[in-house]
Amino acid sequence: MTATTLTVGIGQQFQDPRTACLSAKPGDTVLMYPAEYKGSYFIENINGIQNSPIIIRGIHRDSVVFSGGSESFHFSDCSYLIIENFTIKGQTGNGMNCDDAGTFDTPAHHIIFRNLTFSTMNASGNNDQLKLSGLDNFIIEECTFEDGSAGGSGVDMVGCHNGVFRKNVFIRQGSNCIQAKGGTQYIRIEQNSFIDGGQRALNLGGSTGLQFFRPLDAPFEAADMLVHANIFIRSTTPIAYVGSVRIKVQHNTIIFPERWIFRILQETVDPNRFLACGDNVFQNNLIVFKSSISRQVNIGGNTDPASFMLRNNLWYNIDNPISSILQEPQLKESGGIYGKDPLLKNIELGDFRLMNSSPAIGAGFPLSNNEIDFEYKPFKNPPSIGAYEGDEISSISSESNQYSIRTTRTLDGIWLTIPHEFLPKKVTIIHLNGALAKTLLIQHETIFIPLDYHQFLIW
Repeated sequence: MTATTLTVGIGQQFQDPRTACLSAKPGDTVLMYPAEYKGSYFIENINGIQNSPIIIRGIHRDSVVFSGGSESFHFSDCSYLIIENFTIKGQTGNGMNCDDAGTFDTPAHHIIFRNLTFSTMNASGNNDQLKLSGLDNFIIEECTFEDGSAGGSGVDMVGCHNGVFRKNVFIRQGSNCIQAKGGTQYIRIEQNSFIDGGQRALNLGGSTGLQFFRPLDAPFEAADMLVHANIFIRSTTPIAYVGSVRIKVQHNTIIFPERWIFRILQETVDPNRFLACGDNVFQNNLIVFKSSISRQVNIGGNTDPASFMLRNNLWYNIDNPISSILQEPQLKESGGIYGKDPLLKNIELGDFRLMNSSPAIGAGFPLSNNEIDFEYKPFKNPPSIGAYEGDEISSISSESNQYSIRTTRTLDGIWLTIPHEFLPKKVTIIHLNGALAKTLLIQHETIFIPLDYHQFLIW
């Protein structure tokens, strides 16, 4: 099979991304040149094959821009795609859609979303930056979701299965950063940053019309998910378990939630069909909060809080440490640490690593699997509490694929290796507390950028 590159843009083979996508065969690359593209582009039933996906790629993430319209792309009943390296902004409906065309028994599948920027929505209602319905076997990695609609989500999943969210950044979202509902199952959310994540940074469940469940007879909104080694800064509540079961939330660092640390809710109520929200785990999380919160946990009706397993979390009320102890009598915790300063390196600047004398080091509940922390370090056994293992690192390397930026993080900054065809490249330095530090224009293939440990890059 011979792979072909189909170029899109002014003076290229195709002027219209849709025509190029519909012409692509397994193994082909649709390569979009710098321009401002006006959607919507409806793409139906294009299918790569295993080991030969169809790649839909912008040549520069920040100069290939899909602006305005009701949506950028709408992918329907597609499979084996890689969608990467461009920006989506200013849509009035959803930023991008991907669905199964309503054919519930034949989901869309094997799609990777990588190195995308979803920016300001031109909407304020239930409008999502990335809307997924009936998608199985997918990865969302190294994407930025910023300035979402007040009533929408960064990513909204309805009836999606077997997915991974890895190393994404969510900033200034409306209702949710990520919502998983309608029978969504087997999702892993790891090493992401959620900064000002809206009402519920993670809405693990929700409220779905019965006709939209996938499968139609699912007895839960969400199930069998892992939320691991993420950073949460502010939001009304970082975590909401809503009609969900068998959800494990572990090794997260949660800083200054505004009203609750987590919520236990049931919005889809039918005891003859739906399981009560319960049988969930909250363990090895590090929480720093203020006395201004309403209470630590909000427990709603028709739920089963007694079935929740809480263990080895560190709770620290920075205003009044003595009041750090868990308030809710329905919840019992083993191995919890209350009122001890976790000794983070610089909480005000967003450096949430642990000092060597932190009580969180080695205090976590032992893990059954070999897991890594927010910066790819292996957790020890027993592990530290929170998103960071306790020891220092010398360097960490990450490489997505041959067309992506390669990074090596050190104690003093980050080395970038950028393919020459991506140059010049704009990168932004962000503090983990959400503040913008600076924007740089990179002209050379290899460069070292000094960073404090509480800073990271987005591009």
